[in-house]
Amino acid sequence: MSKKNVPASEPASFEQAMAELERLVTQMEEGELPLEASVAAYQRGSELVKYCAAQLDKVENQVKVLEGDMLKPFAADGAGDEA
Repeated sequence: MSKKNVPASEPASFEQAMAELERLVTQMEEGELPLEASVAAYQRGSELVKYCAAQLDKVENQVKVLEGDMLKPFAADGAGDEA
């Protein structure tokens, strides 16, 4: 009996999805996966990328609402607010 028909669950969080995606990429880069496993890893990776992109879009929209639909430039060193 094959495990390839087991549906993959949705990640619990963005961070979990990124960690799983990183593991998949590492496994694929090592080049030791059989063909079927490589295809399954690629498919799962695609699903995770879509999930992460959707989460980022959702957060971006929340930030736009909080900032009044106007994203402000980010100054990491705090030097941008001299008045």
